[in-house]
Amino acid sequence: MIPQTFNDWTNCIVNDCKINLTTDFAHQRLTVYKDNQNKETQKFISLYGEQHLSNIINWLEKIKNNEQY
Repeated sequence: MIPQTFNDWTNCIVNDCKINLTTDFAHQRLTVYKDNQNKETQKFISLYGEQHLSNIINWLEKIKNNEQY
């Protein structure tokens, strides 16, 4: 299931994937996902679509900016 909300996504990343949502993690992922020429980004779009990429970028920005979740 593709998470549709920030809370669902953070739950999936933290609890299911066991990834700490740090500002460093967010910065690293944003570097990849904001580069449309990056092969990983292109694959992400092909699997999950532009809308989900946009959601992920917005959610990572929240993490990067230390917004509470």
